[in-house]
Amino acid sequence: MPDIRKIQPKVIAFDADDTLWDCQTWFDEADRQCGRLLSQWATQEEVSRSLIATEHKNLPLTGYGTKAFTLSLIENAVVVSGGAVTGDTVQKLIDIGKQLLRFPTTPLPEVAETLQLLAAKRCYRLVVFTKGELMDQEDKLRRSGLEQFFSHVEIVSNKTEREYRQLCENLDVAPEETLMVGNSFRSDIAPALAVGAWAAHIPYHVVWALEKSDEFPHERLIEMSHFGQLAEML
Repeated sequence: MPDIRKIQPKVIAFDADDTLWDCQTWFDEADRQCGRLLSQWATQEEVSRSLIATEHKNLPLTGYGTKAFTLSLIENAVVVSGGAVTGDTVQKLIDIGKQLLRFPTTPLPEVAETLQLLAAKRCYRLVVFTKGELMDQEDKLRRSGLEQFFSHVEIVSNKTEREYRQLCENLDVAPEETLMVGNSFRSDIAPALAVGAWAAHIPYHVVWALEKSDEFPHERLIEMSHFGQLAEML
């Protein structure tokens, strides 16, 4: 594993969902609720598989986020039921989506303490770099109580090499002076490494099906088992 202390990054960028707070478990529960509502037409496995296919199909048009997910919930219910789903069930699916706009964004273990330590050092610029729907992501950050630690927040529709290069340009830093911290190898790690940045991977115990990807070793990749290691390494 590389020694991050050798480069002393100027910017440390953090993913939000499932890095700073739990998110995917709430969506998994919404998936299960949807399965129960549609149980007369399909099994839970069939509902979940169809939902993933619907989300994948809709991504180019609706992007990421709770509102896009809610639209896919409703469309999937129509598909699974063969158009027989009732207005009452559709309303229940809408309510499930609205619940996802209000779940608690309690910081994960060691997150608040680590950010406080890093902010106190004043050696790095701490920023949030996440994808999703603007209003939803802003609200989750406010509810988490972590907003105070960040000097910059950037919410994008997707996180590809293009967005990582743009982030570095916006912050006036070189990619090699940037450390990206996140749970998703597909969105947080691989594209950051591709543009020349460093990356710290903190896997989460659940992963959205559309975020799963092959992992690989890299000279600028730091594998971590818990968030507190970041402060220890820096």
